[in-house]
Amino acid sequence: METLQYLSPMGWKAIGIAVILIGLATLFRWSGVIRYIPNDRLGILEKLWSFRGSVDTGFIALYGEAGFQPEVVRGGLHFFMPFQYSMHRANLVTIPQGQIGYVFARDGEPLPPTQTLASNVDADDFQDVRGFLTKGGQKGPQRKILREGTYAINLAQFIVLTAQSTHSVNLNASEQRLFADMSTLITERNGFEPVVIHDAEDLIGVVTIHDGPALPDGEIIAPTVANNPKDPNFHNNFQDPEKFLNAGGYRGRQLQVLADGSYFLNRIFATVELVEKTIIEVGTVGVVVSYTGRRSADISGQSYRHGELVETGARGVWSTPLLPGKYAFNTYAGNIIIVPTTNFVLKWTKEQFGEHRLDENLSEVSLITKDAFEPVLPLSVVVHIDYMKAPLVVQRFGDIKRLVEQTLDPMVSAYFKNIAQTKTLIELLQERSEIQRKSGDEMREKFNSYSLELQEVLIGTPRASNGQNSIEQILIQLRERQIAVEKVETYKLQEAAAIQERTLREKEALAEQQAKITTSALTIEISENEGKAQLARTRQQAETIQVTAKAEAEKVRLAGLGEADRIKSIALADAERIKATGLADAQKVRAVGLAEAEATEKKVAAFGGPDYQLHSQVLMRFAEAIENGRLPLVPQIQVGGEKGAANGLVEMMLSMLVADRLGRPAAPAAVPAPIEQ
Repeated sequence: METLQYLSPMGWKAIGIAVILIGLATLFRWSGVIRYIPNDRLGILEKLWSFRGSVDTGFIALYGEAGFQPEVVRGGLHFFMPFQYSMHRANLVTIPQGQIGYVFARDGEPLPPTQTLASNVDADDFQDVRGFLTKGGQKGPQRKILREGTYAINLAQFIVLTAQSTHSVNLNASEQRLFADMSTLITERNGFEPVVIHDAEDLIGVVTIHDGPALPDGEIIAPTVANNPKDPNFHNNFQDPEKFLNAGGYRGRQLQVLADGSYFLNRIFATVELVEKTIIEVGTVGVVVSYTGRRSADISGQSYRHGELVETGARGVWSTPLLPGKYAFNTYAGNIIIVPTTNFVLKWTKEQFGEHRLDENLSEVSLITKDAFEPVLPLSVVVHIDYMKAPLVVQRFGDIKRLVEQTLDPMVSAYFKNIAQTKTLIELLQERSEIQRKSGDEMREKFNSYSLELQEVLIGTPRASNGQNSIEQILIQLRERQIAVEKVETYKLQEAAAIQERTLREKEALAEQQAKITTSALTIEISENEGKAQLARTRQQAETIQVTAKAEAEKVRLAGLGEADRIKSIALADAERIKATGLADAQKVRAVGLAEAEATEKKVAAFGGPDYQLHSQVLMRFAEAIENGRLPLVPQIQVGGEKGAANGLVEMMLSMLVADRLGRPAAPAAVPAPIEQ
């Protein structure tokens, strides 16, 4: 108080001005005359009073009524009528890159009962509330989504749901629960992120649309619409809901699927289920059974009455199968039945089954033979299906496993049961090869009638069923019988070998004696040749002497006629002497040769002649027989007769040989009488 007493009039004036300014500032603030909005935020105006009154319908005041105004206030300093507006500051709506924002309109036209989401055909600008409402924008969740970016949206009219938060103003408790539930639903569907399908995962996306007209009666899959980029209603894989519906799209599961790539889809409008691609391996084809498509005429022909075959794209069994590869096939719109086109084996055994497991429920065929045995027969049948005939097989039987279990199994089992009733068990075992060949020929025609190619029938060894051993007993008997047959054959061969060996021994002995005979003959021939040579030399000497004598006689005659007679007589005497001498020498040589020849002949006779040679060979063979047969020289049972008779076969043979040597007949053998040992 004391300080105030010393203030000058100027001081009081300054204080008064300050008080006035503070009062004015407080008044402006309370009255809302001046408002400042940062550039990174916006202001949402709520008009507190108006001469036009309040809005009659709706939520936003479009014509100056009291209530939330359609326009927002951007950053800066703004002046307003005092006490007329309330300012709600809010952040700009920012959608991060690669994410999606969902919009909910508080005001607009109400949705019809058949519509799930608000249409954005004309009213598609969420930053222009006035334009949105004047163009007929609808309230509720919107079909259009917000992509990445920053938006100045009036959050009194629109609530924006993002992965980070819910952007809105003045939410009551019920609205908070509503948008919290919406955000949870979108999160469960991964709706704040795009649908990403990676090529390496071999997946496709099956789309279900939750808005639009319902499917006609009898349809389960919505057909593909406006999938051509040149079409004005091309919706680019459901990313533009308005164009999809304008093209005539239906709600429900769609035939069109999403292949590899990224898709920004409104998950309230469309949900996506990822399923595996259909992979048809090499060695197989896929027969398509379509559940949807146009109605098509049967192209299998009037004579084929086992089902309808349709063109590709129609409803039914497609006439053209899918070849090996990967296919983005919607498995809700049809079924692909894999049919092997390589040879596959069907095994009628419990323990084994083929790679395709088509025969996992097959077992051995139970038989009853002609002789009342009950074996079980394992079988293997090699089958081939022409890939162009695969649709016919599926059309007729549904699938290959059903064909095997309901047709081939009864047919093959009945065939071999009939065969078994005409064969005994032994015949069934021994004629397996013939039965196998015959069964292949006869069953091939039956398989052809089912559009199948029978390659081969392989029959296993029949065996006894559990708890029986009768077949094993039969096999034991067969083995024993075969062993007996083999023994008989062995004995026959051994007998033939013994006979052959005996013949060989005889020929060897004959060859040995033949060498001696040949040596004797050669000796005789040599001696004879030497005698002839000696005779020829003697004759040559005699002729030489004669020539010499004639020469001497001629000499004497020429020497003198007087001496002629005497010399002639002398020459004649000498010639006679020389002639006698030559003749004597020749006779000598001849006598020597004849004597040698006679000596050789005597040598041959000394060996006993031909008969003796025969007896010698007989005794030699007899000795060899005793040696090879290991027979005792003195038998255990002797053959005896009168006193002085031969006491054995050997003595009889020796007596025959000696008698022949002495030129006397051999004494006849006495009739043998058995003598006990």
